[in-house]
Amino acid sequence: MSIKFEPQHELAPSNPASLDNVRHPQYGRYLEEYVPGQVFVHPRGYTFTEAGIDFFSRTYFQCNPLYLDLEYAKSHGFHGVPASPQMVFNVILSLGVQNDSEKVIANLGYYNAQFLQPVYAGDTIRAMTMVVDRKERGEDKPGIATIRTIGLNQRCEVVLQYERKLMVAYQGDRLPTTPLPEGDAPGFPWVEDATVNFPETMPSALRHVPTGVTGWNTYADDFKAGDIIVHSNGRTVSDEHFALTYHVGNTHPLHFDAVFSESLSGPMSGKPIVYGGLVYAWLEGLASRDLSENAIWELGFTEGYHTQPAVAGDTVAAMSRILAVEDAPGDFADTASVVTIQFIGVKNITAKAALEKHGADLFIKENDKKGLGKEKIKDKIFEIERRLVIKKRQG
Repeated sequence: MSIKFEPQHELAPSNPASLDNVRHPQYGRYLEEYVPGQVFVHPRGYTFTEAGIDFFSRTYFQCNPLYLDLEYAKSHGFHGVPASPQMVFNVILSLGVQNDSEKVIANLGYYNAQFLQPVYAGDTIRAMTMVVDRKERGEDKPGIATIRTIGLNQRCEVVLQYERKLMVAYQGDRLPTTPLPEGDAPGFPWVEDATVNFPETMPSALRHVPTGVTGWNTYADDFKAGDIIVHSNGRTVSDEHFALTYHVGNTHPLHFDAVFSESLSGPMSGKPIVYGGLVYAWLEGLASRDLSENAIWELGFTEGYHTQPAVAGDTVAAMSRILAVEDAPGDFADTASVVTIQFIGVKNITAKAALEKHGADLFIKENDKKGLGKEKIKDKIFEIERRLVIKKRQG
């Protein structure tokens, strides 16, 4: 269809500006705007591409060939290179920022994250959030909102679901935010008693997959409860984190707007803060050659906290403590184990030096330190528990 439009002519000189109808659109939510049962359908979707999947895995030092090597992925039953779980998580969280967390003071934690479907190039992911709970402490104090977020592919299958707790201020005399559409809340297909949709041929494929493209000491057989793995390399974060935040679609100005960041008071003021999902992705990548290069699935994570912010110029490093190694269920019992890991991130110190300096206190949750009469660790930046399905050594 072809349509002819009139030529464009300059209009501004003949239309004096009036300040009577100035708009200041606001996004995110203040505490009183989080109503339990409320559902936010987040704007925009994100179509994963081969280039984007490859770029993310290489940017964050991913060493698991599943996310880098097409032939290796196909040998495990995947029909293409799946997006790394960290990419899926970063994108889905970022899709929700405009509606649910663009005004939060702090992200207090990640809980009950479950990866349920692989995501491939060509898949388009949308996100939805439901408000679960709101705790108020008075209008002069920030409160806590608990939310659940799901990511859905184009077939309306849940690929990831998780909970977050947010520290949120009251609106007070500040401008109102974008209202929700009128009408009934849409359905929210959170999956109770969720199951993981593995490739059908994977259980038998694991008996014959290539062994020469991963390390010899990262099979499930090589881990036991009590092991502490000190990952040797660190990673210095530069101003690149601005562009990488745009890449996954996070819209919180705290991560890329220096004027906004400098206007704040308290520990978040000053330089823009590195988006926490990127910090997690770098830490996980630094650990991957020692821990997860023979993993076939990230089941999920919980009790995750950013205990200190990071800014450009900080160097991050990681260590892992093995909490449990158990046979995988069902058809995977002979070929894979479920490995539970306490994962710790530090900054501006090597992981080796951090362990020598702080010892076992590194593995005590920071929120528990006060009750134990212990000081919080300023070198520590992140803590979470992860569960991986890792191949057993065959033959």
